[in-house]
Amino acid sequence: MCLHGRGLSLFIRLGDLVLCGNGTSPLVTEGPLTATLSWRPGPIWAAKLDHFLAATNSTDLEFIRRLISENPGLSRRALSEKLCEAWDWRQANGALCAMVCRGLMLHLHRAGRLELPPVRWVNPNPLARRNAERSKPAPVLVDQTPLESTLSRIRPLDFQQVRRTIEEKLFNSLLDRYHYLGYTQPVGEHLKFVVYAQDRPIACLGWSSAPRHLGPRDRYIGWSAEARRKNIRFLAYNTRFLILPFVKVEHLASHILGCMSRLVPLEWERVYGHSIHYLETFVDPGRFRGICYRAANWQYLGLTTGLGKDSRDNKPNRPLKEVLGYPLREDFRRLLGEIR
Repeated sequence: MCLHGRGLSLFIRLGDLVLCGNGTSPLVTEGPLTATLSWRPGPIWAAKLDHFLAATNSTDLEFIRRLISENPGLSRRALSEKLCEAWDWRQANGALCAMVCRGLMLHLHRAGRLELPPVRWVNPNPLARRNAERSKPAPVLVDQTPLESTLSRIRPLDFQQVRRTIEEKLFNSLLDRYHYLGYTQPVGEHLKFVVYAQDRPIACLGWSSAPRHLGPRDRYIGWSAEARRKNIRFLAYNTRFLILPFVKVEHLASHILGCMSRLVPLEWERVYGHSIHYLETFVDPGRFRGICYRAANWQYLGLTTGLGKDSRDNKPNRPLKEVLGYPLREDFRRLLGEIR
């Protein structure tokens, strides 16, 4: 079979096994797999492959099993390259289709059709690792004795910026265990705060770079698209706010937010060399009323559109959230609107 055409679905046949994807060059199948293609695995391939696993040709499977048994010292990557060479499975530029082949072999392995050697290499980048258990924060034990008091009795509070310190593990662990969204590793500029009272942690706050496009905020600030691109770094987004569940202190949350409005710009300048002029956050009205933010003089600006990054039809695929903002300077609009 030969298929042509940019953007058309291509079917790569291995015996009776069909791989699906999009390609830009002819694909030819003749006997054992032979193909000339320019292709990368994507959603179509991943969704379709399982459907065709049951139809895999026994002759081709036996060939792969024999290749594995005759090369016990090779890694999964090396085996996929050797299989590509045996079948002359190459891209249009002559390079081996090793990544596609590894995906094929992994699917057959998971389906119980063949046995691959153990994984030898794990990506050291925690953002790239797929194994959730490897990236899950290690649990850290804390005092869970109920703390029920008044704000005046537990003050002064101790605010510690813990990113890149030994206490960062405590922050990660507390969010993972007690926050309803769990812990995810931030990207870009970010800070992590642990709040202590009476020598024990009582709250955590995470701050990171702000989203680039946010309608209610952008209209409130009134900046141009160019000014937003240049000055978005002067905004900080409150990604997490956790008061530990065994802490019951009236007005504690709004007091912490008030302190944060003074600490965040100072710490940001110390760590990143520039200050912050504006704070923002989202509140899920289906779960919270955001009273502590309003009590700390944060302003309601509107609702998000509910369009996540994976929305393909411009229809909401996430809960609508309230957008709240807190200017840190009276002249924030002038500073954020400047184009230098």
